[in-house]
Amino acid sequence: MSIKVSDYVLQRLSEWDVEHVFAYPGDGINGLLAAWGRAENKPQFIQARHEEMAAFEAVGYAKFSGKVGVCAATSGPGAIHLLNGLYDAKLDHVPVVAIVGQTNRSAMGGSYQQEVDLLSLYKDVAGAYCEMVTVPEQLPNVIDRAMRVARAQRTVTAVIIPADVQELDYSPPQHAFKMVPSSLGMASYAPVPADDDIARAAEVLNAGEKVAILIGQGARSARAEVEQIADVLGAGVAKALLGKDALPDDLPYVTGSIGLLGTRPSYEMMQDCDTLLVIGSSFPYTQFMPELDQARAVQIDIDPQMIGLRYPFEVNLVGDSAGTLQRLLPLLKRKKHDKWRKKIEKDTARWWEVMERRAAVDAEPINPEYVVHALDAMLPDNVILAADSGSAANWYARHLRMRGSMRGSLSGTLATMGPGVPYVIGAKFAHPDRPAIAIVGDGAMQMNGLAELITAAKYWQEWSNPNLIVAVLNNQDLNQVTWEMRAMSGAPQFLPSQSLPDVAYADFARSIGLDGVRVEKPDEVEGAWRQALAADRPFVIDFRTDPAVPPIPPHASLDQIEAAAASVLKGDSDRTGMIRQGLKAKVQEMLPGTRHRDGGDE
Repeated sequence: MSIKVSDYVLQRLSEWDVEHVFAYPGDGINGLLAAWGRAENKPQFIQARHEEMAAFEAVGYAKFSGKVGVCAATSGPGAIHLLNGLYDAKLDHVPVVAIVGQTNRSAMGGSYQQEVDLLSLYKDVAGAYCEMVTVPEQLPNVIDRAMRVARAQRTVTAVIIPADVQELDYSPPQHAFKMVPSSLGMASYAPVPADDDIARAAEVLNAGEKVAILIGQGARSARAEVEQIADVLGAGVAKALLGKDALPDDLPYVTGSIGLLGTRPSYEMMQDCDTLLVIGSSFPYTQFMPELDQARAVQIDIDPQMIGLRYPFEVNLVGDSAGTLQRLLPLLKRKKHDKWRKKIEKDTARWWEVMERRAAVDAEPINPEYVVHALDAMLPDNVILAADSGSAANWYARHLRMRGSMRGSLSGTLATMGPGVPYVIGAKFAHPDRPAIAIVGDGAMQMNGLAELITAAKYWQEWSNPNLIVAVLNNQDLNQVTWEMRAMSGAPQFLPSQSLPDVAYADFARSIGLDGVRVEKPDEVEGAWRQALAADRPFVIDFRTDPAVPPIPPHASLDQIEAAAASVLKGDSDRTGMIRQGLKAKVQEMLPGTRHRDGGDE
């Protein structure tokens, strides 16, 4: 019995152990939709509200499962809508395959309805592998290569299938000239550097007295080895945001996040170290690393294209983090845990005390730092966390301590708004037995999250653990940009661009069969978190938070803060007293001995 190309595509995806395809229908993939019906919905078609959300859900699924995420969309506008989510995957080095439709071959070049040159459109985002299927014999090779390249290079690939090709009878490639047979599967592999390179790296690390380690998501599979090397070198460990879950925060030498959303001890460790080891990170902000002539440095990364970036590394090791560290450790000389390590641990402990005090500062009506800080102690050890872009990412970075098997992520490199809710939906399909929490701003919730709650409502009863929480930091302001304008430009809030309408997020959740609560007083915060964590269905908490609480970067000077405060006084009349009296005091508490660039203290 013959099968159609569309049937074979779904069959081949299933043979690659693809269990879910996040998608939105359209007539450009009608053949595939019919095949899904014949295949009894295997792999499962997960219907998002928008193609961009389908792509984000595939990214979330891939990030939290370690597998390839797959999304699908129709031709023209559907394929275009996928792009933002696909760029999120590409920039964060996440394996995602996009299956997109195209107009019939007979109409191509005729300016037909919904005809878009998809090969050109996808040339950048899926530059590693993007192919259009024009005859059945191109399969299974095209599907196999798309899956294999996405996984091997941790990137985006795309398969474009014209609508009429989907309806053709499938015929496999033959043992013949200009035919390309293919096979399933991809063995695991872990490259390691040459012995001479390992020895050079050991020499640099052994010579240092004040060693700082920076890890990213590429160190996630090397947790034990990172702990060992930090112990041997007497080092502190800072984490890029995408590596927040790579090492537990309850280790006393883990200084937390680094960068604009980072911690003070991470910043100071980088300012004072004489040796730097970077493992599995392409952290982009050079100004948060040591001065360029300050530290001898070693980098470990599995991707040779990402080696040597960001800092003048003396030794660049191309290899798997765990395997490379295992080779490196026997060559290292144990250092005494002297003043350097003790200072790092003392600074880190003090930072968490400062965070607790900052969370306790009164605000009108609720301090957003308190909202997130209150959650920290309640987090289940197997929770999956996502933060959206904006000020919500600051509080996620600074107030939530990873421990146990917790996972967490955000749009690290693209920093796009809107992936928080679809990320946790994708996570629930990867791990239906684990609780998931998204912390999002009201801007992101209005942009994408509200509609995607409908997707959660459609599927939550399939999850063995229905616990999915969306916490909305509702301050009626596009807060991160507002504060960037104040700090960088000294400009007051521009209400036409920044002010957001108040929305009854919890009411909306209840209207579609979910649950939720609005929280307007600080003494209601902890109870709301407990209620959400115990809920028998997805739960939305609408926290009314104060937009006047600043997301202060760890390197901020008091001059910058004064400029920001002054801009508030110019343009925001309703909370100026709190800003004038409390902001500078809070900053001074958080940033004791804040340094000028010339080395002096403020």
